[in-house]
Amino acid sequence: MTPTFHEALRYWLKLGFISFGGPAGQIAIMHQELVEKRRWISDAHFLHALNFCMLLPGPEAQQLATYLGWRLHGAKGGIAAGSLFVLPSALLLYGLSWLYMAGGHLPWLAAVFHGLVAAVIAVLAVALLRIGKKSLKSPSLWAVAATSFMAIYFFQVSFVLIVLITGWLGWTGHRLLPTQFPAGKGHGSAKESAGLITLPTAIQPSWKRSFTILSLCLSLWWLPILATGVWLGWSSTQAQQGLFFSKASLVTFGGAYAVLPYVAQQAVETHGWLTHPQMMSGLALAETTPGPLIMVLQFVGFVGGWQHPGALTPLLAATISALITTWATFLPSFLFVFLGAPHIEKLSDQPRLSAALTAITAAVVGVILYLSIAFTTHALWPADGQFDLFIAVLAVAAFVAMQRFKIGLIPVILTCALLGLGKSFF
Repeated sequence: MTPTFHEALRYWLKLGFISFGGPAGQIAIMHQELVEKRRWISDAHFLHALNFCMLLPGPEAQQLATYLGWRLHGAKGGIAAGSLFVLPSALLLYGLSWLYMAGGHLPWLAAVFHGLVAAVIAVLAVALLRIGKKSLKSPSLWAVAATSFMAIYFFQVSFVLIVLITGWLGWTGHRLLPTQFPAGKGHGSAKESAGLITLPTAIQPSWKRSFTILSLCLSLWWLPILATGVWLGWSSTQAQQGLFFSKASLVTFGGAYAVLPYVAQQAVETHGWLTHPQMMSGLALAETTPGPLIMVLQFVGFVGGWQHPGALTPLLAATISALITTWATFLPSFLFVFLGAPHIEKLSDQPRLSAALTAITAAVVGVILYLSIAFTTHALWPADGQFDLFIAVLAVAAFVAMQRFKIGLIPVILTCALLGLGKSFF
């Protein structure tokens, strides 16, 4: 039966608390829960949704959750999924940011997060095997995935360029070599795979709907920023952050790993909101807490407001900065998803366009491999350069538990967290 809105709401809230590991880990968790375990979404539909979100600027995992929530329960489902994906991490990182600036520390919490890193590595490995097995169905698609990985790993080619090239390759390849570049399975109602639920009929795109969404989202996006500028002045840190992160939300293609160098350069060197060591500390906090890795921008806003409070107290200035930074970073994602989702639903049923999305899916596998290697390398060789044998052994054990013995995600996460905490006592 179709999941009720309250059933989905409970899952989106749970996801907000367990979505560790940056975009690759979060995508892996959603795939395992929604496709493999709960069977709310077909694999083909999940991959089409992922392709679409990879094309958008902003945090692709949060946008994927928003899209899937919208597809299950319309606008209220999308708003609930996208908001709850962010809210737990926003609240947790706010508290940790305050502790960081106030000089406090929680060694036990750091130990728990350290253990969770191993679970994330295992989840990434399991997801890569599953997604790769289901999406790389021809030698040409394997070649696309390998080339995509090498292009972004060795040559830092923009993911947007990779998507455009592979989309064109799938479009033309389906006409010339249809077996090498097959069209993906359709999705919607009767085309759903056997054993899966029948999704509600997708909302049809219209000019009226697009105008309504555009007007509403732009108003919600800019009114708080305009109010802040009028209240505190346009030269205030908070108003400048609202403008800067609004601009960043429009150009941040390729996810958090692509945008962080740009944000770090602007926030540290141009605006002087924080220092490079503070930026690295914020990244470490964001990597070891649930939610999008791009949540580090909230830390940037918080520290900038704390250190440049103007006429406000440091905590009040930091709180306003954190709120407006988070608002400007994530609200545009709802605009992009709600505007584009109905069109993607229609386009995916056309063979050549579907083949283009299939090729993009192969490229996404290469990108997820790149993100996974980046995360794993950082986890196994942290800032001090010493190889973390504890994480390596625990990650292998977690992978075997999930892949060989089919142990669920939650038991693995809890076990890794407890072992991380236990290690801190020795």
